[in-house]
Formats: sequence, C-alpha cells, structure tokens
Amino acid sequence: FSGIFAQNLRRTYRTVFQEGLERTAQLPKDTITKEDMAHLPELLQNYLELSGVTGQERVNNVRIVFHGRMRSNPDDEWMHFKSEQYNFFDSATRAFYIKAKKKGIPANGLHLYRNGKAFMTIKLAGLLKIIDVDGLEMDQSETVTFLNDICFFAPAVLVNHDSISWRVLDSNRLEATYNNGSQTVGATLIFDEAGWLINFISHDRFEIVGTEVNQRTWFTPVEMYGTFGDNTLPRQAGAYYQHPDQDFCYGEFTTVEVDYNIAPDE
Repeated sequence: FSGIFAQNLRRTYRTVFQEGLERTAQLPKDTITKEDMAHLPELLQNYLELSGVTGQERVNNVRIVFHGRMRSNPDDEWMHFKSEQYNFFDSATRAFYIKAKKKGIPANGLHLYRNGKAFMTIKLAGLLKIIDVDGLEMDQSETVTFLNDICFFAPAVLVNHDSISWRVLDSNRLEATYNNGSQTVGATLIFDEAGWLINFISHDRFEIVGTEVNQRTWFTPVEMYGTFGDNTLPRQAGAYYQHPDQDFCYGEFTTVEVDYNIAPDE
C-alpha cells in the first residue's frame, strides 16, 4: 500500500520531465561563441570561460544527480539521500525527486516548480507526509533555487537569458536580478581570485519548517569543483540559512552526474 504513494510521486515527476524533454527537443542548440557573451559583465564572462561554456551548445534542459545529506533543524539527525532533477529553461521548470532514509526508514519526495508555482512533498515509508509545503513563500523560494541552479549547473543559460539582469558590485561580486512571471528575486554572486563562482547569497528565500516560516539569508558555498563532460561545475557544496545565533547548514551535496540537452526517452 505504501508503495502506491511513492509511485504517485514518481509518476508525477516522470510526467513532468517527459513533457519537458519532448518540448525542448524542438528548440535550437546552436554553438555559443565568445561574441555571444560580450554583453555580460567581465567577471561573468571569465566564469563562463572557466566553466567550459565557449563552444558549448545552448542549453535547453539539464539533468543533475546528487547524493548527500539533509536535516530540518540543527539538532536533527542527518537524512542521507540520492536525488535526480531536471530543469527546463524555455519555460522555467524544476522537478527534483529524492530518495532518502530517515532513522533507517525509506522516504521519497518531490519538489516541483513550474508556471511560477512550487510545492514540496516528502513521505516517510511512502505513506506519512513529513513535509508538505506550498504557497507564496514556497513559490518565491524555489524561484531563488532555480536561479541558483542556472548559475552553478547550467551557466551556459546565462548567455542569453533575458530575464536575468546584472549589476557589478566590485571586483569579485555581481548582483543578479531574476524575473519569472510575478516573481522577482535577487542574489549576490561571489567569485574568487581565479574567477570561480564560490558563493551565492540571497535574502529572498524562506526557511519553512512545519508551520514556522521565516525569511532568511540563504547561501550555497562551493567546496570543490569537478569535471562533468566538457564542463567544470561544483562537485561539493553546502546549503545554509543564516540564523540569528549561527549559520545553519541544512544540506550537503555531492554532484554525481550532469547532462545537458537530454533527448526524450534517453
């Protein structure tokens, strides 16, 4: 009986990403040149060069596999997980499916963001909902997450994304503003001396734990970069909320696979 509930989440996830694959398969995938990046801030151009964007096909979708661990509160036990997600950039969509164990009990979850709306559901043993969140705060938070995914895991999308605007703050920081429908969110991107993007900080995300909702500073420092095909992307990173008394790491992520422009049924 419990497997039916988990299967429903998987079925929804599969339906969403198959629809996205069919849709984006029809889009052009011409090659990105240095000239295509000339309108961007120099700091961003350098990062795109380092990431391997020059000579890459324009990215219409991406599939990312992570493993790692997550928790809801600083005193909670870690929940180890493996996740797969698809992002689509023609019509901003993010489908994130997670398989995990909490105190030895299997859990399945789905984060879905499309048409500017988002929800997150996680079920323990495929039956008991331990997280079930939607609403305006979730919509805004997942818009920030979508921007974060682009900057770190699909940097080629930044070349021709008309909904993202940039402001240079100083020699190693850029401010990004992203608009998707009714949502407008911002982030500060921090680069190291070599030009790598090492942190993404946003004040537009909400920490939602049960019925408690707090707008928090959210940041995702990168610990290590690695090679994925022709691209160099984050291999290990953390996800943090800034609490009044300390920085709270709620997620640790290791990137396993990154693939672009996946074809239907591939």
